[in-house]
Amino acid sequence: MPIMADMATPLPLPGAASQAEQDFGFGKIVSGQHGYRLLNRDGSYNVRLEHGSIGSRLFSYYTFLNIPWPRFFALFALLYVVTNLVFAALYVAAGPGELQGTVHGSAYLTAFFFSVHTLATVGYGSISPIGTIANWIVTLESMASWALFALFAGLVFARFSRPVAGIIYSNHAIISPYRDMSAFEFRVVNSKCNPLFNLEALVVLSRFEDDGNGRVRRYHTLKLEREKVAFFPLNWTVVHAIDKDSPFYGWTKQMLVEAEAEVFILITAIDDTYSQAVNSRASYTANEIDFGKKFVMMYEQKEKHMLLDLEKLDVTEPAALPS
Repeated sequence: MPIMADMATPLPLPGAASQAEQDFGFGKIVSGQHGYRLLNRDGSYNVRLEHGSIGSRLFSYYTFLNIPWPRFFALFALLYVVTNLVFAALYVAAGPGELQGTVHGSAYLTAFFFSVHTLATVGYGSISPIGTIANWIVTLESMASWALFALFAGLVFARFSRPVAGIIYSNHAIISPYRDMSAFEFRVVNSKCNPLFNLEALVVLSRFEDDGNGRVRRYHTLKLEREKVAFFPLNWTVVHAIDKDSPFYGWTKQMLVEAEAEVFILITAIDDTYSQAVNSRASYTANEIDFGKKFVMMYEQKEKHMLLDLEKLDVTEPAALPS
C-alpha cells in the first residue's frame, strides 16, 4: 500500500484542545520515553509508585482489594499466624505459671495454641489462663480478634460487592478488509454473567512522529464505526475504518513498529446487577496488530438461543487486503 499520508492531523480526545491535553495523563516526560509500552495488556499502567514501606504496600487497603483471591487468603493467613506468634511470645514472657495445661511439654507451643483458641474464640478448655498477667493479655487479644475478623469480613464483602467489568479482549488487533477499504479491528466480550449495557469505547493511537525538531509522541483519536452499543449479549467487534482521514492510512506494520505505535482502549459501561458504572482498559502495540486477517464468527444458532463460543475470541483467518 503506498504511503499516501505520512502524518495525519491528530484528532483530539473529547474536550481536549491540544496534544498536551489528550496524552491520557502520561505527560511529556513519560510520553517521550522509547522502548516500552505505556499501558499494559491487562489495563495496568506501566508506571510504578515508589513510596512507603514494604509493609504498607503489602497490607494496604488497595492491595487487599485488588490482588487475586489466592494471594488475598495467603496474606490474611500470614497476618493471622504472625498475630498468634506475637501473643504467644507475650504469654511466655508473662511467666511459666500464667497458663495451665501443656502441649507436648513446650511452653511456647502451649502459648501459641492457647493464642489460637483465644483469637478464634474456640475455648476448648485444655489450656487456660490462671495468672493476672495472662488474663490481661487475653483481654487484649480478644479485642484484637474483633478487629482482625471485622477487617477480614469487611474486605471480603468489599471484594464481592465491587463491580468489575469482566471484559476480555482479543489477544491481537487486526487490519482487515472492510467494505471497499481496510479497517483496524479488535474484539471484546463480556466474560461474566452480569449484564452490561450502554457500552462506550474510546480508542486512541499513539506513535512517534517527526515534527521537524525530532521525534515526538503524538496521539490520534480513532473514529469508530460504532462508538456505543446499548446492549452487550454477544461479542462486539470495534471497527475503525481506514480511510484517507485515518492515522493508519498508508502505514504498514513495519512503519508502526518503527514508530513504536500503541493503541489505547477505554471502555465504560453500566453493570445492570449493581447499577454502577464500570470501566475496562487495554492496549495493543504494533507487534500485536496483525495485517491481512479477519475474525471468525463466535456464535452459532441453536433451537431457542444463541451459543457464544469464547474459545473463538482470538481465532482469525487470512483475508486479502485491498490494494
